[in-house]
Amino acid sequence: MGSGSISTIDTIVVIVYLLGIMTVGILAGYRKHTSPDQFFLAGRSLRWPIIGTGLFCANISTIHLVGLASSGYKDGLVIGNFEWMASFCLILLGIVFAPFYFRNRISTLPEYVQKRYGTGIRTFLAGIFVMSALLVHIGISLYAGAKVLEAFFGIPYVASIIAISLITAIYTIIGGLRAVMITDAIQAVLLLLGAAILTFAGIQALPSVGIETWADFQAAARPDQLSMVQPIRDAAAPGRLGLREFSWYSILFGYPILGIWYWCTDQTIVQKVLAAKTERDGRNGAIFAGFLKILPVFLMVLPGVIAYVLFQDKIGDDNDATLMVMMQELLPVGIRGLMAAGLLAALMSTIEAALNSTATLTAEDIVKRWRPDTPDATLVSIGRVTAGVVVVLAMLWSTQGAKFGSIFEAINKIPMAFAPGITTIFLWGVFWPRGNKQGAMAALLFNVVIGSIYLIIDIPLIGTQQVIAQQLGIPFMQVGWYLFLMSSAIYVAVSLMTPAPSPQQIDNLCWTRPLDALRGKMEGTVTDPRVMAAILFVLMAVLYAILR
Repeated sequence: MGSGSISTIDTIVVIVYLLGIMTVGILAGYRKHTSPDQFFLAGRSLRWPIIGTGLFCANISTIHLVGLASSGYKDGLVIGNFEWMASFCLILLGIVFAPFYFRNRISTLPEYVQKRYGTGIRTFLAGIFVMSALLVHIGISLYAGAKVLEAFFGIPYVASIIAISLITAIYTIIGGLRAVMITDAIQAVLLLLGAAILTFAGIQALPSVGIETWADFQAAARPDQLSMVQPIRDAAAPGRLGLREFSWYSILFGYPILGIWYWCTDQTIVQKVLAAKTERDGRNGAIFAGFLKILPVFLMVLPGVIAYVLFQDKIGDDNDATLMVMMQELLPVGIRGLMAAGLLAALMSTIEAALNSTATLTAEDIVKRWRPDTPDATLVSIGRVTAGVVVVLAMLWSTQGAKFGSIFEAINKIPMAFAPGITTIFLWGVFWPRGNKQGAMAALLFNVVIGSIYLIIDIPLIGTQQVIAQQLGIPFMQVGWYLFLMSSAIYVAVSLMTPAPSPQQIDNLCWTRPLDALRGKMEGTVTDPRVMAAILFVLMAVLYAILR
């Protein structure tokens, strides 16, 4: 799909969108005298519907729109587990973690870690979060989005990277988190509308190839392409063990390790919850995002399966072209431009959230910690400069995206260098009062060392052979689970061998008993966080029962 397939109307739609969203972001967020609390946390004024849509938009990037359709074509609905399992992690955020984040009035996640474990680990963790935002949230997303625009408009991907980065950085740096949240609400509507139109158009086209019923659809698809649950082993799987990449075992045990890190402890995501007006808003916002995460399976993964049935002859083995082919074949002029704007919306939402979080981490966890008397205006300026530097570094890093065989695999493998360790110290820290700073630092250092070695030999950064994934046949999802178990063992052992934290050190920072998270006075009916979480949990169980 080249630039000649795009009409003038489509191009105008995209340009108007870019200029419009930048203007809205600046007008919504700019204040002449902005305090750190206003710039980084929108004055802690956000309500739960805005928080939920903000969480959803910060996660859904162009990688999702393109990658989920591509994986739906290649692997089927099983890839939708990355969306639906997120709902359970968001329940944990709303029920287990958010109460302590809000009650302690923290601005960053490393600040919570300092309160729970002491000062030594805070800066180390802040550095990890900044690097993950630069490498994963911004860098790889920029590359994926730019490649889409190259295919769509014929614009060289380097030029696309520069243009997208500048537009997003301008309103994020000027407007802060309020600009991010307001533009996210607009972009969520556009994103879901575009995906829904494409899905509907695909369903409407099925009768043209003789697909009239669900049974016809199942027969036309590959075996297991419409199943969310797959067996552990497959004779065709690589390596000696023959383990499926996305088996139920990998998803059930491996996903939560990445998911808890991403949804419950990553600054880019959780910053939306920290900006809540009330604790209830923060908790409900997280759970509302869990409801929204149901949609991508039907609006982004299912279209890939539909494309397999409709356009297998056009797509062939180039599954990354799935979304482009569907847009070209199914969408009329104007709507195609709207969908392209949706792709940009997804990309910009991810970048803006990551930029704001890196600005917050640098100002609050590094500068303010070492120089507590730094004026507020200086902190805001430092945050803005940090965002500018990070976006430039991410632009340079994004040009290396072609070196990865699979972008989807890269964005999930890179966090293995730190995600299991971070999940360990947060999960044990919030449920086990005996855990201490020595155990936390030991677990995190272990994961960084072993995880980095894993990345070096299995991306691979050295050589061409993936030793773990291809020769042994251990999927990266299972690697995360095993690293978590080892990190947990080190955390528990070192904590037991060293002095326990005093009651004052853990006061209001962890649950004394796990079930305490579910106790307490009811806050209304349906909008009580525990009621919303229960409804979401039951809904997810029903959906899995239908598409097992």
